[in-house]
Amino acid sequence: MAAPMTETATIEKPAQHGSITSLIDIVFPGDTNHHGTLFGGTGLALMDRVAFIAATRFGRAPFVTASCERIDFRQPARIGHIVEFTAKPVKAGRRSLTVEVEVVAETVVGRQRHTCTRGIFHMVAIPKGEYAASYALPELVVTETPNIKDIVAMVEIVFPDQANSVGRMFGGEAISYMTKAAFVAASRYSGKLVALASSERIDFARAVEIGEIVEAEARVERVGRSSMSIETKLWSENLLTGERHITATGHFTMVAIDTDHRPVPVGDGAPVDVVPCHHGRA
Repeated sequence: MAAPMTETATIEKPAQHGSITSLIDIVFPGDTNHHGTLFGGTGLALMDRVAFIAATRFGRAPFVTASCERIDFRQPARIGHIVEFTAKPVKAGRRSLTVEVEVVAETVVGRQRHTCTRGIFHMVAIPKGEYAASYALPELVVTETPNIKDIVAMVEIVFPDQANSVGRMFGGEAISYMTKAAFVAASRYSGKLVALASSERIDFARAVEIGEIVEAEARVERVGRSSMSIETKLWSENLLTGERHITATGHFTMVAIDTDHRPVPVGDGAPVDVVPCHHGRA
C-alpha cells in the first residue's frame, strides 16, 4: 500500500503540451468606438479571457492575471470583422504561467486576414483545497499545434447572466453560440456573406453549469448551389477537472448572399459532400 500523501508532498503531474485555445467573435456596432473599430478595452478583456481559459486548461486550477506586457494595436478590427483570439502557454514555473495571445481580424468577404496585436499575459495559479500548499504546474512541452482548417473550434465561459435561476446555461444562449460557429464556418468556406436559412432539430444531451467552458465545433458537411449544411457540436468542459461532454448537436443551413441579400453561388454550383473530419477531444 502506498504511503499517504502529506501536506508537504509535491503532486506529480505528467508533462503537458501547450495547446492553442481559440476564442472567436464578430465585431458588432456596440463593440466599437466612433471610428467603427473595436474598442481597445474590449479587445484586451477578450485577450485576458482567452489567456485565462488556456491557463486553466493547462494547470487545472483557478488562475488570476498577474500582469501583461506592453500591447501595441497594429491594425484595427472593424464592424463586421471576424476576430480570433488565440492563446498558447509558452513558459511554466511552479505556479506561474506565461501565455502568448494573438488577435487576428478577418473580413467575411474575401477572407482577408491581418494581425491586430499580440501580447504576453502572466497568469498565476491559486489552487484551493487539501493539497493547495503542494500544488505545482506540470512541465510545459512546447510543440507546434496542427492547424486544422476544415473545422471551426471556439471557446467561451458560461457567466451568470447566461444562466437560468438554477445556474444552468439558457438553451437559447447555447443555440446562439452554435449559430455563430456555423456562421464563421460557412463564411470561411465560401468567402461570402452568409445568412441563416434554417436549423434542423437540436438535441441537448446535458446541462451546462455556470463557470464551465463551452466549445462549439462547426464544419461544412454539404454544399449546394448557394447553401451550405453545417454540422455543429457544443461541448462542455469542467475548468478544474477537464472532464468534457457533448452538450448539444445540431445542423444549420447557411446561404451565401450578395450585398442586396440575394442568394449567390458558393462555388461552381455543383452540390458536393465535404469529406468528414473526425475531430474533438474525447
